Amino acid sequence: MKKIKKASWFLGLLIFLLALAYLLLPSPADPPPLPESTKSNLPGDTVEIPYLYAYFTNLSREEVTSFYQEHYSRSRLFDLPLPSLRLNHPPEYTWVVIRDTVLSSYLEEIVHPFRDSFYINGYEPANDPFVKPEQRRPTLIYEGQEYKAKILILPVYSNPLMRVALLLVVVVVLIFLKREVISLYGSFRHRR
Repeated sequence: MKKIKKASWFLGLLIFLLALAYLLLPSPADPPPLPESTKSNLPGDTVEIPYLYAYFTNLSREEVTSFYQEHYSRSRLFDLPLPSLRLNHPPEYTWVVIRDTVLSSYLEEIVHPFRDSFYINGYEPANDPFVKPEQRRPTLIYEGQEYKAKILILPVYSNPLMRVALLLVVVVVLIFLKREVISLYGSFRHRR
């Protein structure tokens, strides 16, 4: 029984150290410019919202999200891979995440669990879900050129100290739960 107890503590310590290393890895670098695109200098797309990047492009939704998924799935430290989830939100959620005046056809989020998020908002006037099909425009015009989409990129970084604090809270709760389960199991065995 003592060997099992030692092995479980060793395993728990190993998992804690791996989780701590994951949480302390530096976030990916700021997003690179979207290829084959023009950076927007429209009001609201420059310095009003920190870390917001806006581009006009003819790339498809899949090309844009794949480009940033590839960039955002690696840490700056030794180019280590980071686990990531890709979430698809309703376009209306853009009004909560970015601002309430943003036009949106889709909003995707790349999440590093317990760490950071990376939002990709795309507005394609030909696929605008809030406009009747017969009233939709096929393209956007910016600086005299036509584009199929406007893309907004918003990385949301978390504080590494808060990540570690959250991990410590989780560890304390798990230790408490383990003791409660053992206590309940012991009282259930004595009743039989």
